[in-house]
Amino acid sequence: MRCYVCATEGAVSDAAAVCVVCGVGLCMEHTVRDNVELWEGGYPFPAREMKRQVPRALCPECYEAFGGQK
Repeated sequence: MRCYVCATEGAVSDAAAVCVVCGVGLCMEHTVRDNVELWEGGYPFPAREMKRQVPRALCPECYEAFGGQK
């Protein structure tokens, strides 16, 4: 698998991770590893935030969509 972001920039590099949100392949340069909030709950509600966070691999676009998490 190749890095999607590199491909859009006209470069070729092997993917080292997959974005957990959108599923694109990512090289190490384009992978953002950050803690993502965990939520649990039944359908349709109530939902509650869990006490811990889990580190996940995200592409730069999905990381921005999450507001940078910070």
